[in-house]
Amino acid sequence: MFMDSWKGVQDHLSKNMSVRCTRVPGALIVGAGPSGLATAACLKERGVPSLLLERTHCVASLWQLKTYDRLRLHLPRQFCQLPFRPFPTNFPAYPTKQHFIAYLEDYKKHFSIETVFNCTVVSAEFDHLCELWRVKTKGPKQEEAEYVSRFLIVATGENAEEIVPQIEGMDQFQGPIVHTSSYKTGDLFEEKRVLVVGCGNSGMEVCLDLCNHNAFPSLVVRDSVHVLPQKMLGRSTFGLSMWLLRWLPVRMVDQILLLVSRFMLGDTSRFGLHRPKLGPIELKNATGKTPVLDIGTLAKIKRGDIKICPGIKRLTQRAVEFVDGTTEKYDAIILATGYKSNVPGWLKETSMFCQDNGLPRQPFPNGWKGENGLYAVGFTKRGLLGASIDARRIAEDVELCWKADRGCRFHGLCSPTTTPTLTSRNHCFSTPKWRENFRSTSFDCRLVSLEVTPCGTLLIPRHSY
Repeated sequence: MFMDSWKGVQDHLSKNMSVRCTRVPGALIVGAGPSGLATAACLKERGVPSLLLERTHCVASLWQLKTYDRLRLHLPRQFCQLPFRPFPTNFPAYPTKQHFIAYLEDYKKHFSIETVFNCTVVSAEFDHLCELWRVKTKGPKQEEAEYVSRFLIVATGENAEEIVPQIEGMDQFQGPIVHTSSYKTGDLFEEKRVLVVGCGNSGMEVCLDLCNHNAFPSLVVRDSVHVLPQKMLGRSTFGLSMWLLRWLPVRMVDQILLLVSRFMLGDTSRFGLHRPKLGPIELKNATGKTPVLDIGTLAKIKRGDIKICPGIKRLTQRAVEFVDGTTEKYDAIILATGYKSNVPGWLKETSMFCQDNGLPRQPFPNGWKGENGLYAVGFTKRGLLGASIDARRIAEDVELCWKADRGCRFHGLCSPTTTPTLTSRNHCFSTPKWRENFRSTSFDCRLVSLEVTPCGTLLIPRHSY
């Protein structure tokens, strides 16, 4: 039986020699952003190796390639640091984009996190026969490769792909229409009339940046929004909220935040910024919608430097028609419409992730673990703090499985409950009487090297014949 299976392995390998196959001991992590780095560091602290796959040429590609220059962390640094490595003490309370990128690059170097760059995952599928994850990738020259691992950690996060809404007349508008992922600074828009679509933290901050570069921005506000001061009562609003939640229920904390906000900012509905019925924390927990932390934009709105507009009905060559029937001329449009997960496009698994939004089906704090060694980090809608929490949980769970698997490592004898499997690129060949067959069968060792994985699987690396 062994020789029949081995003949099948040889035949199959001979047809697929063009694709490089790499066995990954420990965990395979897709995404080298803060979530992926944090998980790799937590695993390393527990003695579990890992390998990161990153589609771009750098860590934290969203921060390095798709953010505007004036961006800072919206929360104090103590709430944004990754596990086992605090921010340097000389960093400001709210680190800049450049500070944060330097911190992440140092984090990778400090923990010696192994990463394969320019490696785009095109599919990931669990092989139930082998009990391994098979991850297929493409490089910058479309070269194909495959990685095989016992554990797969999805760390591509909530912000993998831009959301670009389809607006009637977009193909007719003669000015530039850009997503905030392409916006760097307001220099290019000086003396221009710019419409910013989206009233989240990014949209508000882009409007402020445009004002500071002598542009004339307008802001589309379709939905209700909570605007809170970045600091309250001498503390960061987030830090104050976390402290109050230790002693008070969510709704009472929300009432305190709204009362102080009303005192500090006034009635925002007077300027077209209507508050939702749910409080800011309750709304965040229910929908993931983050309140806007004001850093000066509201003052510009009050002075009339930024105009609030309703939803868009259609675009024309040089103008925008709004749903209230008014029309305004604009030179450019900036889409601050956010990002989405891209997991459904490559993960061939539907029980853990929703196919419509690419997020875990189970809400925080239960969305980090799936089946068959599948994990998710960076999908909590709670920023870097939530990612760090999940990274620690994942590392703890993987360590338990890893140690259990290592206990069954094949050294001539295996656990009675473990049956190794001969594995080729796309098929597994079971050997029910593996011990007798393996000991009694002779074959040319120059042809192939049999490698035993921690889970008792015999992996067939690609060797030339």
